[in-house]
Amino acid sequence: MSETSVDTIPRHATGLAATLQHARYVIGENPVTGLSVSLFALLLIAALFGPWLVPYDPLASDTNLALHTPTPQHWFGTDQLGRDIFSRVVVATRLDMGIAIASVAAVFIIGGFAGLIAGYFGGWTDRIISRLADTIMAFPLFVLAMGIVAALGNTVTNIVIATAIINFPLYARVARTETNVRRDAGFVQAARLTGNSEMRILLTQIAPNLLPIMIVQMSLTMGYAILNAAGLSFIGLGVRPPTPEWGIMVAEGSGFIVSGEWWIALFPGLALMLAVFCFNLLGDGLRDIFDPQRRT
Repeated sequence: MSETSVDTIPRHATGLAATLQHARYVIGENPVTGLSVSLFALLLIAALFGPWLVPYDPLASDTNLALHTPTPQHWFGTDQLGRDIFSRVVVATRLDMGIAIASVAAVFIIGGFAGLIAGYFGGWTDRIISRLADTIMAFPLFVLAMGIVAALGNTVTNIVIATAIINFPLYARVARTETNVRRDAGFVQAARLTGNSEMRILLTQIAPNLLPIMIVQMSLTMGYAILNAAGLSFIGLGVRPPTPEWGIMVAEGSGFIVSGEWWIALFPGLALMLAVFCFNLLGDGLRDIFDPQRRT
């Protein structure tokens, strides 16, 4: 009788390999997800390599070229100081993406952990965190961000802090609700019976089950964080000129629309719109990729 080698038995991919295989399937079968991933890859390339890809120095001005319409030499035209708008739009991607990623990462860790603790332990911990979230939500969020940046100073670090603070209730509430639903689930009871500590159960059993919905929340919040940073810059409380930033560029170009120089504000505005559009679409695709219940 011949023996069958164990290595010849087909096995399903597990762990990271299974996730990557499923991600390829989702991206290939869903055109919307494929479009969002392509836009995200484009934004990522512009953020990482933009300063080396642009044809002109984004800070170099030439008054002889001021307010030129889009041409083959200057694809997006030039602004009132003769600076190449295409170069400024591309280079600004790094700053806006950096602010969004830093603020979302901070609030994901702080707000998500606060929601986990509140939903799992309840009691006074839940009351304190819930009241803190309610207090933040009592303010118009953009007005609150304006107040924080005005009080601390309009630096990139303070914009990140303000954006993280106004998004704290979203993450804390989502994490609290999902943890509250799962804290008495069968797999949690089994982990508790095997002698695991409460903190270990929280971090190894409940937190991983919250990742799919939290990742979707991160994607949606990325778009809002970019809008918030651009909005603060638009009203003069964000990044300071002449640093390339989409909100500043839209603000500078808004005064020239009436006189016919539409391209100064149009192209930074389109970049801002595409970035927010990308992250809004990307949320559904990430949910399909990371949610185990959606895998076939």
